[in-house]
Formats: sequence, structure tokens, C-alpha cells
Amino acid sequence: QVQLVESGGGLVHPGGSLRLSCAASGSIFSIYAMGWYRQAPGKQRELVADITSGGRTNYADSVKGRFTISRDNAKNTVSLQMNGLKPEDTAVYYCHVDQVATRAGALQNDIWGQGTQVTVSS
Repeated sequence: QVQLVESGGGLVHPGGSLRLSCAASGSIFSIYAMGWYRQAPGKQRELVADITSGGRTNYADSVKGRFTISRDNAKNTVSLQMNGLKPEDTAVYYCHVDQVATRAGALQNDIWGQGTQVTVSS
């Protein structure tokens, strides 16, 4: 089974920066899209940003110009650099992979990490 492990959350003041990282482990042959979602208390989970294996990126309007997503295909990792953080960015951030092809030839879909808390507060 492929698993995702996130790191890098924490408490930061408004205007500050954080970097989230996520590593996929297991018998991985290839991963198509990797991304980050977030869920604030009382709200639905929403896409923050994702990136395809070819490097095409997609961002939520609320984070464009402040957040940057990147990935290392060789290491099966994805990162989210968050600058200019605002209190409304406070949420649990989840790493997500849409589909993994394993070395055994199987497909594993819709994989989520355990989540990491990001709190932006003065």
C-alpha cells in the first residue's frame, strides 16, 4: 500500500511563511497528480494546489501569488511553499495523490495523508 506522510505545519504570524512537505512511500512506479487540500473548522475540504507529473500546476484563486507547489518525481515528494500567510489560511492541510501505479502493475486511487495543522495567528 502506498502511504503519504506530511511534515512542516505549525504556528506562524500573519505575513509569515511555512513549507509543507509530503513523501509517498511504497512500491511506486509512477504518480500522476500530487496536491494539497485544506479543511478549516466548519468548512468543506478544498483544493489548494496540485501538480502533474509533467509539472503543470493549478492553484486556488485564494492562494495564487502566495503559494508555490513543487514536486520531485524521482523522490515521490511534493512540497508547498506558503508565503504571505493570512489568518484565513488556518486549516488542516492534507497531501493527496490521485492515482499511483505500483511496480506490481496495480493502480491505487485517491490517497490521502494524515493532515498537518497550519495556524496563522498573531
